[in-house]
Amino acid sequence: HELGWLTVLLMDAVVESTAEFDPYKVLGVTRSASQAEIKKVYKRLAKEWHPDKNKNPEAEDMFIKITKSYEILTNEEKRASYDRYGQTDNTHPYGRGHHGFRHFHDNFYFDESFFHFPFNNKGGRDFADSKYTLHFNQYISEVVPDSFKRPYLIKITSDWCFSCIHIEPVWKETVQELETLGIGIGVVDVGYERRLANNLGAHQTPSILGVVNGKVSFFHYAVVKGHLMQFIEDLLPQRLVEKVTDKNNQEFLKSWHELNKPHVLLFDQVPSVPLLYKLTAFAYKDYVQFGYVDQGLSETADLLRKFNINTYAPTMLVFKEDVEKPADIIQAKGMKKQIIDEFISNNKFLLAPRLVNQKLFDELCPVKQFHRRRKYCVLLITGEEESFATGNEAFLSLASANTNDVLRFAYVYQRRQQPLCDVLLKNKDSTLPQVVILERRNGAGKILYKPVSGGWNGSKEDKHKLLEELERLQKDPSILNNDAVLPELNNEFTSMFLIRWIYTAYDYLAEIIDDLLHNNWREVMPLLSLIFSALFILFGTVVIQAFSDSSEEKQPKTKAKEASKAENGSPNTSSTSRFFLVLDITYTSNLVKLRPGHINVVLVLTDPTKNILLSKFAKEVYSFTGSFTLHFSFLNVDKHGEWMAAVLEYAQDAMQIDTDEDEAGSRKLDYTGYVLALNGHKKYLCLFKPVYTGEDLDSKPEEEGGGSRSRKGTTRSRSTTLQIHHKLDRLGLWMERLMEGTLPRYYVPAWPGLDKITVNK
Repeated sequence: HELGWLTVLLMDAVVESTAEFDPYKVLGVTRSASQAEIKKVYKRLAKEWHPDKNKNPEAEDMFIKITKSYEILTNEEKRASYDRYGQTDNTHPYGRGHHGFRHFHDNFYFDESFFHFPFNNKGGRDFADSKYTLHFNQYISEVVPDSFKRPYLIKITSDWCFSCIHIEPVWKETVQELETLGIGIGVVDVGYERRLANNLGAHQTPSILGVVNGKVSFFHYAVVKGHLMQFIEDLLPQRLVEKVTDKNNQEFLKSWHELNKPHVLLFDQVPSVPLLYKLTAFAYKDYVQFGYVDQGLSETADLLRKFNINTYAPTMLVFKEDVEKPADIIQAKGMKKQIIDEFISNNKFLLAPRLVNQKLFDELCPVKQFHRRRKYCVLLITGEEESFATGNEAFLSLASANTNDVLRFAYVYQRRQQPLCDVLLKNKDSTLPQVVILERRNGAGKILYKPVSGGWNGSKEDKHKLLEELERLQKDPSILNNDAVLPELNNEFTSMFLIRWIYTAYDYLAEIIDDLLHNNWREVMPLLSLIFSALFILFGTVVIQAFSDSSEEKQPKTKAKEASKAENGSPNTSSTSRFFLVLDITYTSNLVKLRPGHINVVLVLTDPTKNILLSKFAKEVYSFTGSFTLHFSFLNVDKHGEWMAAVLEYAQDAMQIDTDEDEAGSRKLDYTGYVLALNGHKKYLCLFKPVYTGEDLDSKPEEEGGGSRSRKGTTRSRSTTLQIHHKLDRLGLWMERLMEGTLPRYYVPAWPGLDKITVNK
């Protein structure tokens, strides 16, 4: 029962709201009102009821009604539907149209326009924006490439966006004017094109952004027409149009030869360059150089008199090779984009341009498509030296007199386009300059051509001969009896890449600064994060490397020098001892304060055995020197025998072998050839004892502590006959077990001092 009453109330509200809404009454115009009258009234009411200016609580609702009424009455289909049926597809609640309606239990219809929210839905408020709707693939394949010829203004919108409604009147008015200037317009609905919105970096609605040369820039100011127009102008690269006066006009016009472009001068009375002219300069920047003359300046009076300029209307002059006489002229009070485009398109090339890259060659001498669209290229192969000037000027005069659209005149410098010239002059004894008539057959470079015999020096005979050949060509194209495949032309303007890169970097830096000034952190943060992350990683790596390598790289070099001074060895010991540290000099850093995980392998020797043992030691441990955790040193037992005895006394297990000798006390222990693996941090050692392998073949060595030893008494009895270098024969195997971690470890409570030994027995 309650549901029935709710249904009736909703139905009554829908009918009442629909009946009350009359776009003519809202705007206060008659049914016969013209579009101009409706527009005039709308501007007045929109200004009066704009929520930002009108504090009336009903201002927002009234502004929405005014906007919706304007959209209906300015759209012919919607207005006709309302006049005929009293409703449009978006306002009637029970029509047969399917837009905006959803079923409820198969017998109740809910109209989405019931609440009068004119948000972006299909067939809703965005009817006027529908033709500008952008999709991701369309943006990538069409908008981005086209943005290198004209800027794009894109609006980011979404459903249920009140702010989008507020900017709608300004947006429509601005778009209407920008379209006449040739600016691309786009609308992205975040609800349907989230991927494109993320690609553009748009994270809020409404947002307005511009795209030029594939680069996205965001609009940060109040949404008014003047700001949007200025935003478009700021998007364009700098230096598109040069200000020309009486002082620099000759320099500007004479640069045609260096730039290989026609030059266009616009004369107008406004002090700043018109936006339409800047947009034209941007669209044709690869073909034409643009200049602007302010007629209101006294510095331009001579130019106005020289070219007899009418100051009452904008005038456009195009100059080609002749800087004193314009090649074409146009003058009109209402200079429209279509007129300017046609004017520039007809004057994109010089009368006889130089072929400086493949792109120019493709446009000037296109590939033959149909018989009626044949284009023949008359090409002069010449040089840059002064001696060729006469022939070049004669060729230019002939090109200036040409009125046949089928013929295109051009020239190349042999030195700059050597591969091309080598093909055209192949097997020809003719010297420069040389004229070649050619026709391109396909995009792969195949041509038909015919060199004009006799070369070219610009004489009357040469001109007459060339004109005869061209006349024959019109009647019989088969006279082009040579074929060849041309290589791609060299780009002569590659040297300008650095300048363009600097300009691009400058524009990009200016954009970053602009984003920072407007606190547009959401767009700048990814870039700043990347920069700071790279700097942090680089700085951290350098610092860590400096701390980790300082003791490994600097100390060995210093100690090795000191070792060479302290020890008096033969010259051949210097090459082996450079691998090791001298323990008595680097005791603290290489044992007591050795870093965790690092081991110092110490060879015990005496002065007489030093040279032999170090050489043998170097050979045995050479394959292990690549490890960063191993350090190699030697200890002179003649100087530090007490230290050796103190360390081994801590390791009682290692000394069991010599118990009988200790008790007898008859002689001093011989530690020559012992090797200690010292872990300074964990305070343990591994012991290698010398091995006899040279004389007593019947004796069977025993291993202990990772090394091997002879039976008791063998070492003592044979010490006089044992060759010293044989003591380290098994050291390589012991090193392998050390690396595996399978050697017995002897722990010490503390490392004894090197100079003063105090042992607590």
